Amino acid sequence: MVSPAIALAFIPLLLTIIIRCRYYFVLFYRAVLVRIWKDCVTGLSREERAYQYVLTHATPGDPESILDTFDVWCSKVEFISNIGPKKGKILDRLLMEQSPLTVLELGAHCGYSTVRIARSLPLGARLYSLEMDARNAVIAEKIIRLAGFDDDTVELIVNPSDEVIPLLRSDYGLERLDFVFMDHWKKCYLPDLQMLEGSGLLGKGSMIVADNVLFPGAPKFLRYIRKSGLYEWKVHRATLEYSKGIRDGMAELVYQGIK
Repeated sequence: MVSPAIALAFIPLLLTIIIRCRYYFVLFYRAVLVRIWKDCVTGLSREERAYQYVLTHATPGDPESILDTFDVWCSKVEFISNIGPKKGKILDRLLMEQSPLTVLELGAHCGYSTVRIARSLPLGARLYSLEMDARNAVIAEKIIRLAGFDDDTVELIVNPSDEVIPLLRSDYGLERLDFVFMDHWKKCYLPDLQMLEGSGLLGKGSMIVADNVLFPGAPKFLRYIRKSGLYEWKVHRATLEYSKGIRDGMAELVYQGIK
């Protein structure tokens, strides 16, 4: 048996771990435990619950109201890993500076970032938004249309990115991507980036923005862009959306082409 003296010696260590990891415990509670409980109680998915809240609290046709209502739900009610308002402002600024005409979003989820991007685009621009999960895509479609964007501005494509990217030129008539936003599975960041390079759709000056590169993290993606020599890049450091104390970052890449 462990003596009381030895057990007491471990108490400061245990307290230190709890204090240092407290934000992760809160995140686990909000993102996992609350979700499981409400899934069972309501019979609805988390994304469906978010849509119901937005539908009853936001102003239809007003993208700002849609985003603000989402932010309230995600910060006060349940956690969803959207880009959120703080990192969202960085994305807004980059879109305003670039004024892209053709934009690709990888990972629409329930439509928050899609609305955020679409509202910042210049007249005549078009956003192609990919979502592999059919149930989430249904929610995203409703959110996008509720915000007032039609098919001429936002086209939602329901398929995995590795199936769609090779078809963007042949099936969707794209010649160049001015801006790409990545917020899907982090393990897909690198292969999808390399697929985009091989497609010929990235031209000099094309911008790629990738969220959550520090948490949960995309280390292979970051190593590649450091070593490839194809990009001017930097990481905008921030905290995880709708959370405190969890460091995260968003990568900004500008394609320079093969040197």
